[in-house]
Amino acid sequence: MAIPNTSSPLYFLFCSLLLFCFALEEKEAKQSHHLLRTHSLNLSALFPDSTCTSSVKEANTKDNKKVSLEVVHKHGPCSQLFQGKAKAPTHAQILQADQSRVSSIHSRLTGKSNNRVKADATSIPAKSGIVIGSGNYIVTVGIGTPKNDLSLVFDTGSDLTWTQCQPCAKYCYKQKETIFDPNKSNSYANISCTSATCSLLSSNKSTPRGCLQSSSPCIYGIQYLDKSYTMGYFSKDTLTLSPSDVIPNFLFGCGQNNGGLFAGAAGLLGLGRGKISIVEQTAKKYGRYFSYCLPTTSSYTGFLNFGNTGATSKSIKYTPLSTLSLSSSFYALQLLGISVGGQKLSTPASVYQSSGTIIDSGTVITRLPPTAYSALSAEFKKQMSKYKLTSAYAIFDTCYDLSGYMNITIPKISFIFGGGTTVDIDPIGILYVFSSSRVCLAFAPNKNDSDVAIFGNVQQKGFEVVYDIGGGKIGFGIAGCS
Repeated sequence: MAIPNTSSPLYFLFCSLLLFCFALEEKEAKQSHHLLRTHSLNLSALFPDSTCTSSVKEANTKDNKKVSLEVVHKHGPCSQLFQGKAKAPTHAQILQADQSRVSSIHSRLTGKSNNRVKADATSIPAKSGIVIGSGNYIVTVGIGTPKNDLSLVFDTGSDLTWTQCQPCAKYCYKQKETIFDPNKSNSYANISCTSATCSLLSSNKSTPRGCLQSSSPCIYGIQYLDKSYTMGYFSKDTLTLSPSDVIPNFLFGCGQNNGGLFAGAAGLLGLGRGKISIVEQTAKKYGRYFSYCLPTTSSYTGFLNFGNTGATSKSIKYTPLSTLSLSSSFYALQLLGISVGGQKLSTPASVYQSSGTIIDSGTVITRLPPTAYSALSAEFKKQMSKYKLTSAYAIFDTCYDLSGYMNITIPKISFIFGGGTTVDIDPIGILYVFSSSRVCLAFAPNKNDSDVAIFGNVQQKGFEVVYDIGGGKIGFGIAGCS
């Protein structure tokens, strides 16, 4: 066997070339690994446009077991509610309303809410405590015969669907569309106090009932912790989701006394797990199956589907659906851990399990146990060390001044759920943008580790979120809106 001449110039050149190739391969491997752990994005992508762009995704409406409604952000250019002179709420107002909602959820889960709604001679205990918050996302449905199109905030944390009704016996706030007049509907009827249907309100702790006398119509009342309220007749009428999707005898609240922070929407569409929610009322038709995609910014549209439309996203990852012992109306998840830039936080799984976790369409910012949030913030700061920190604001304590940048690189944040499911949060769900000089980590801590964690709507943006209640699972599909 020939022994190479190590003093040969060709041998030296060969070794140098080999070392260069090894170094280049190692550099490419590091770059590839870095790309797997980070997002690179243009800062302008975090800001909404001034014009509306519709989503191209729609359900197959030829199938009578499926229906798709367009979802719009209430304060964006796609919404008809805030056109012209109407003024959108400030960031401070949005975050204040969001904190009120979070507090109300925690209050409801600990049984500390004991407000009452008064109706002449009767006093209805309003145990809900749920606050509508900023009520970001709305859909349009029809109520009555002929139908009256109404924009309703949809909410997975509420069961009862309700809308303002004429003659507004006591008070109605201003809304964009004409207030529904039950006298003009051929299919409207009040529910009697003595009927079994009225007792459905009693079985739902979040929507108590009241009756002036046994012969009177059934009355519902909800007092929210932010002092918003709705009270009126528990009723039934025809609900129209599309020309081919008409739900007769749909139970809803016909509000005669309504006020607070509903900001132009005609009422609320309850997507909770209770018996009076639209999910349960349409169970035979849609199989307790719905999904939605919240648009990445307010200048895009999303959708709300009822019925199994199939795996409309390329890949949907499922995690088991759980139930909180203190309230069966919420959709609970098993959060086991969080990773930042591929680095799993050292927070024990017991921290997440002791508090429990729900997914909520009405909460804006995800709330975490303080122990978990502190670890998340510390690791995020460590991996964002090249960017300048700026002062905290409202519920956010990890904020950056990015005014000198057009493009930024941020670490990926992933949530690890039960069933071996890892969900990579969309870049738009990692940062909350006030301006280029104040961009904050879009997560916040609860007061105590024992407070339930909430997976909010900012972190749900861009996913198709699938609620397969019959199958006992919730799914997340990437690029869900397009």
